[in-house]
Amino acid sequence: MKDLFGNALLDYQNGNYTEDIMTSTSISDEDILPLPYLFRDFKDMPSLEQKALKLAKGSVLDVGCGTGSHSLFLQEKGLKVKAIDISKGAIEVAKKRKVIYAEEKNVLDETGSFDTILLLMNGTGIFQELIHVSKYLSHLKSLLNLKGQILIDSSDIKYMYEDEDGGFWIDTNSSYYGELDYFLSYKGEEEVPMKWLYLDFETLKMACETVGLKCELVLEGKHFDYLARLIPAEAGIL
Repeated sequence: MKDLFGNALLDYQNGNYTEDIMTSTSISDEDILPLPYLFRDFKDMPSLEQKALKLAKGSVLDVGCGTGSHSLFLQEKGLKVKAIDISKGAIEVAKKRKVIYAEEKNVLDETGSFDTILLLMNGTGIFQELIHVSKYLSHLKSLLNLKGQILIDSSDIKYMYEDEDGGFWIDTNSSYYGELDYFLSYKGEEEVPMKWLYLDFETLKMACETVGLKCELVLEGKHFDYLARLIPAEAGIL
């Protein structure tokens, strides 16, 4: 990984904002990811993110923290937050923005214990492919304190395969339709392509059941997106 994402965040943080990140996927054309959006305050966040932050409690692990916007809001509420991201540049920015505890780390390497684990802005994306979902969920579960919770959002992107007649052109013989190749470029340079997973709620719920997690639909967004809350099955009622 070249960390073009982190380079872009650092440019914006350091006052060198001249252009935005460009993204595309294996099923969508190139689109703009505005850098200012990644530095947004609570009032400018989507309702799913706002709801997740309101539900956060105790010690928090912010997975894929980016610029640290979620962590900063929770710090201001008095919560203890650990922010992690695989992007070195993102962690530098989070620290510059005064996130108290930010570390460059893959969540699979995390060994702490937390009351709340946040995975926002399509949190299922880090699972990469359907085959990896159980591995990630099992590890996340192992990081939870007694009565801990995982708050995660994603989208059912089945709508992107709909044709003009209302039918779907999904190839049932191919891989899960939410598995995408994700492409990013910044200032004319292309990042190494990566796998990115959008997971519909029912598939997430079934995956949770296989690893001993209860999955609750907390809130649905305006565009096929949703927020889910996961707790260990042995913890009782959601």
